[in-house]
Amino acid sequence: MAEHSKQRIAADNHFLRIQTKWLARNRIMSESESIALARDANTARLKQLRLEKDARDRESSATGSRRAG
Repeated sequence: MAEHSKQRIAADNHFLRIQTKWLARNRIMSESESIALARDANTARLKQLRLEKDARDRESSATGSRRAG
């Protein structure tokens, strides 16, 4: 009976080590995904701002060309 108990304790400890590693891995993956989503959102925002600025620059350039001509 004592041998079975030692085996059970060893199995439980092994399971807990694996579970802890799995939970830590999932937490790291979740954090990585959050960082990637934030980076992608920021990139999209900056791209939109750049496109708007380019459109304003083209518009002011075209308006300036008409006035000079």
